[in-house]
Amino acid sequence: FDMRLIWDDSKLPPPLRNNLLDLFGQIEREFENLYIENLELRREIDSLNERLTGDGQAIEGGDPTKGALKTKASHSTSQLSQKLKTTYKASTSKIVSSFKATAGSRALCQLLKEYVGHRDGIWDLSITRTPPVVLGTASADHSALLWSIETGKCLLRYAGHAGSDLNGSCTYVSAASGDQTAHIWRYMVQLPAPQPPPDVSAPCDDDQDSSDREEGEVDGEGPCEVPTVRLATATMKSHQGVVIAADWLVGGRQVVTASWDRAANLYEVETSELVHALTGHDQELTHCCTHPTQRLVVTSSRDTTFRLWDFRDPSIHSVNVFQGHTDTVTSAVFTVGDNVVSGSDDRTVKVWDLKNMRSPIATIRTDSAVNRISVSANQRIIALPHDNRQVRLFDMSGVRLARLPRSNRMQGHRRMVCCTTWNEENQSCNLFTCGFDRQAIGWNINIPALLQEK
Repeated sequence: FDMRLIWDDSKLPPPLRNNLLDLFGQIEREFENLYIENLELRREIDSLNERLTGDGQAIEGGDPTKGALKTKASHSTSQLSQKLKTTYKASTSKIVSSFKATAGSRALCQLLKEYVGHRDGIWDLSITRTPPVVLGTASADHSALLWSIETGKCLLRYAGHAGSDLNGSCTYVSAASGDQTAHIWRYMVQLPAPQPPPDVSAPCDDDQDSSDREEGEVDGEGPCEVPTVRLATATMKSHQGVVIAADWLVGGRQVVTASWDRAANLYEVETSELVHALTGHDQELTHCCTHPTQRLVVTSSRDTTFRLWDFRDPSIHSVNVFQGHTDTVTSAVFTVGDNVVSGSDDRTVKVWDLKNMRSPIATIRTDSAVNRISVSANQRIIALPHDNRQVRLFDMSGVRLARLPRSNRMQGHRRMVCCTTWNEENQSCNLFTCGFDRQAIGWNINIPALLQEK
């Protein structure tokens, strides 16, 4: 019989289910071979018994299965038993190691805090780069919220947009929007008193993925009463389509925006003046990112390419086009070193060397479309948010390190995960994710232990 017919409605995640089916198939084939060997051995024993009986050489007592034949049969039975034990141990060790990997991920990656308050899906999130360090989220509910990382309390709400996508720098936040504008607004927040650090030692009890079941939304009617900012300090109005992303150029005096009008714009923050219009993509842009220390910008697009724009020479800017994906490039980001990492709807993530970008130096293949990725600054770990609600961690060489835990008891994201961002300066919450389930989640990733287990 085919076990796949029995498991059609199984709630196990497909990769684990396929792995188990493969292991059970191997066990079945081994037992089948042993069964055939056993039948042949029995026929040989019967044939020898008949010959001995016919020649009058039957063993005393009339039982031909005793004596020498019994010794041979016992030896064969012992071999069969040993084969069965070996097969059982090998197969079970594979299964146990598979489950140990899952348990290890749970122990090394702990959910610490849920930031609930938005009334619609959260597209983007970011960590401010200078004190006071807060978490910012941008939602399709036309608002951007600032949160206390430690307490999960909402500190400030920006409601000057008809949609939001944000990035924070100093005491200013840049917010991109569906209303074809990008806003710069200033924030002043009072951080709540720190609380005792949460206990991250207890692993989750259940990591079963109920991916075949549609799950409910996060409860809540929006943030409690918090200060609301409605007026922008500066507004950038040059785009003719939805502004889908924004980021600060090194130095904090210029901001770059990406739009569905197929262009990225570079603005002077103080005057809101358009400095450069970065055109050339054939379809809508999906993301933009700036280098942490150099005047470099990378833009990604639905045209399956991403482009590297170089503003290091004030008198001229150059552009390079990179074609490595077969579907929409959902994001491309810089690392602290000389690398660019790109993610795509073609279910791959590629790592590129800025000095030689003819072909990727590593390719990560996954089972679901990849959204806005992030790379940790110190250890350069890539966090992949997926359409299938999973978040996976890889190193720069493409080795999988962990999968963030999800359970059928409402732990983890329940809809598509849109974005990830790292905050390695925080010893407890050092990774954040957000998604269409209206919530952002703070995670504790034990990076040293994760790299040690690699």
